Amino acid sequence: MTSWLLGTGILLIHLMGIVSAIMALMSSRTSQGAVAWIISLLTFPYVALPAYWFFGRPRFYGYVSARGQRDTVLRRVLVRYRANVEPFVAPSSNADIQAVEQLAMMPLTHGNHATLLIDGQATFESLFAGIDSAQHYVLIQFFIVRSDALGQRLKHHLQRAAQRGVRVYFLYDEVGSRKLSDGYLNELISDGVAVSAFRSSRGFKHRFQLNFRNHRKVTVIDGKQGWVGGFNVGVEYLGEDPRHGAWRDTHLKLQGPSVLGLQEAFWEDWHWATDEVISLNWMAETSASTDHHVVIVPSGPADRQDTASLLVQQVIHSAKQRLWVTSPYFVPDQGVQDALRLAAMRGVDVRVMIPERPDHLLVFLSAFSFLPDMIRAGVKIYRYLPGFLHQKVMLVDSEAATVGTVNLDNRSFRLNFEITAFIPSHDFAADVEVMLENDFAQCRRVSIDEINQRSVWMKVVSRAAYLMAPVQ
Repeated sequence: MTSWLLGTGILLIHLMGIVSAIMALMSSRTSQGAVAWIISLLTFPYVALPAYWFFGRPRFYGYVSARGQRDTVLRRVLVRYRANVEPFVAPSSNADIQAVEQLAMMPLTHGNHATLLIDGQATFESLFAGIDSAQHYVLIQFFIVRSDALGQRLKHHLQRAAQRGVRVYFLYDEVGSRKLSDGYLNELISDGVAVSAFRSSRGFKHRFQLNFRNHRKVTVIDGKQGWVGGFNVGVEYLGEDPRHGAWRDTHLKLQGPSVLGLQEAFWEDWHWATDEVISLNWMAETSASTDHHVVIVPSGPADRQDTASLLVQQVIHSAKQRLWVTSPYFVPDQGVQDALRLAAMRGVDVRVMIPERPDHLLVFLSAFSFLPDMIRAGVKIYRYLPGFLHQKVMLVDSEAATVGTVNLDNRSFRLNFEITAFIPSHDFAADVEVMLENDFAQCRRVSIDEINQRSVWMKVVSRAAYLMAPVQ
């Protein structure tokens, strides 16, 4: 009897492995990911089955259904918001900009002012001043929040805002901020701050969606000022952690109609996390200073297409003279790799800036498997020397730039909720050019000889790490 039960159990596991392999074949968003899962599920079902059901889901189905409910319940709010933005829409005959608008499902708006914030001191001084100026509400969302000195400063500003009657909504990712203490959260709650984790695995129905993250970093004040970019909340982002050393990052402050795009992304995330419909200001206002055109591009695993990857590919294809890219994690999918190589082959100055010091070992090792082909095609790879590079910025010719939360890897392309500001403005692009020229001056260029001199063992490890990229 015991042997019969054991044999039946083994048979069931292998049958479930076959069924799951078929599901992976039909639903995986990359062929590389499908192959990795199929081989694992058929060869090692005892280990691969639980891994697939917890980490292999290709879409954030709960968010999709919640979005459908939102569209039913809140459609009138969204229609009214879009109508308010209509006077500030900037019609463009540029096909590249039109493609970005279609990806974003948001319009290009004029009447914005974009301020580039370089490194932690400038970013958090601007952010805290914005919170202190709030009159009606603060929406604030980070992937990582720590209860260290910087986290305490943030808490203090949020508490003071709530104490003077401002509505404060504080959203954090449950995995990224898993070390955030209950005491920290309870202090915010006791002062009237509305607090919620973004739980991808919310509820029994969605218990297997553990591999999705909300990687967005968004702050909105009264619907009039907004911040987005690479910074999380922790002293390492100020360069005060000895393990990381100096920290190089970029954030963005926006004023004008584009702020409502940031607000809509937060609004959706808060609705998923809490089922609450919060009342916000949807009246667009123009900035009193420089007129920048802006498109806000939210992306994530609830999208019907791979918005983040397609955005990056579109930006690459639009470059005619120059494409400069910075990313702390550089394991792009095949489409992005091909686009980068083709851009270099047609004479575009393609530069990619990545860290010298690894932060995630598998991601760091993966890059060595495809860098030789990129360098041979003419892509210039630079490693940033002074400390850890964390900014996510792209510069296209002298025409446009992006600042956001998207890394050039599978996680950002397909598993994370991300957000990017696309700014087709000569003035803003000029500011980004100056910033990146200074950064490249502190880099070393990677040579093909350096890559080829690796040991056979290192080449094998790098290739294995790269094969894991779709499921990281």
